[in-house]
Amino acid sequence: MRNRQARIPVSLKIGWTLFVVVWAPVYWKQYGAQNFLFYCDIGNLLILAGLWIESRLLISWQSVGLLVFQFLYAVDLLGASISGHHVIGGTEYMFDAAIPFFVRLLGLYHLVVLLLLLGCVRRLGYDRNAWKWQVAELWVLLPINFSWRPGYNVNFARGIAHEQHLIPAWLYLVAYMVVVPLLVYWPTHRFLQWWAERAKESSVDGASEQH
Repeated sequence: MRNRQARIPVSLKIGWTLFVVVWAPVYWKQYGAQNFLFYCDIGNLLILAGLWIESRLLISWQSVGLLVFQFLYAVDLLGASISGHHVIGGTEYMFDAAIPFFVRLLGLYHLVVLLLLLGCVRRLGYDRNAWKWQVAELWVLLPINFSWRPGYNVNFARGIAHEQHLIPAWLYLVAYMVVVPLLVYWPTHRFLQWWAERAKESSVDGASEQH
């Protein structure tokens, strides 16, 4: 039987479902089909499934893939809001008056996802196979981003923020597929193992104090 304390609240499941029901058609109309190949947009749908079936693997998988990038998004958004300059890049659209305010407001989900995933990993634990699934997603998805509608540069498949021309495009793609798993996914994987273990220890300590 599943530990009741590890379950995801129904209110959270319903809340995320309502968000996705609103977000998906609005983003499709505003940005087009290619936008749903961003890691974060795919993540919204996989998180939805993970919440409802309380899948440790799905939540862990998305945590490996999204936490670092959502954190960088938050840093850039906060920095730009305070200083008017984008230290990292990627949130410029949030300040574009040509984009409807409601669409930009929906973009704040990036901040919510950061906290949502960390909270769910604490509740469900961490699946050690998650980083393998995320690497597989990257290796399947990135070549598609690279070749389909390349002008949109989805997931920076052709350059950071803008298409790069310093090295051959194929070399950049290969480097991306090696460097990101090593320098982003693996450290995140190790952090999440620690994070879940700390949550487990806290739970045990709390249970011991009640006896």
